[in-house]
Amino acid sequence: METLKRSVREPFFARLHFIPRVVIRYPQRALVRVFRRYFERAPGWVLLTTTGRKTGLPREVLLPCERFADGLLIISTYGRRSDWMRNIARDPRVSVTCAGWRLPARAEIIDDLERKQALVTQHPFHAPAPMIPFHLIFLTVLRPLTVAVLCRWVTHRPVVVIRRAAASFEESRT
Repeated sequence: METLKRSVREPFFARLHFIPRVVIRYPQRALVRVFRRYFERAPGWVLLTTTGRKTGLPREVLLPCERFADGLLIISTYGRRSDWMRNIARDPRVSVTCAGWRLPARAEIIDDLERKQALVTQHPFHAPAPMIPFHLIFLTVLRPLTVAVLCRWVTHRPVVVIRRAAASFEESRT
């Protein structure tokens, strides 16, 4: 019971969510608009489109991620206070734009601490350094340190696993 209670507690950064909501929202939109083609293909990044829980309109956000064969992994810095997290909780159907593809997908929010730690151990990533040379260093030489930091980081944060939904090939190519 203690493990479950610890994993659900909000991270400290969740209390600071008003900062990115006010300060980062518009610069991020401009950044994505200007560098869209880069972020659509950049390793370590995904453009996630959710359905707005209040408006029903598509909402796009740029997030660091780790891609793996069956999908991708995202860690929510601000816990469940992020709009994209709230949208997923309401409607797990999303679309992702990564590696030059736009695909329909389904998101699963994971709160179980053991499962989160197993996921980041199996699929570690270093969000601040998505460039390939840094990524390789963190996944090889510094892998034990990266995994230890990620296991601690996910203690109070939900992890989102996104897996591709069934769709025809013609619909998914951008």
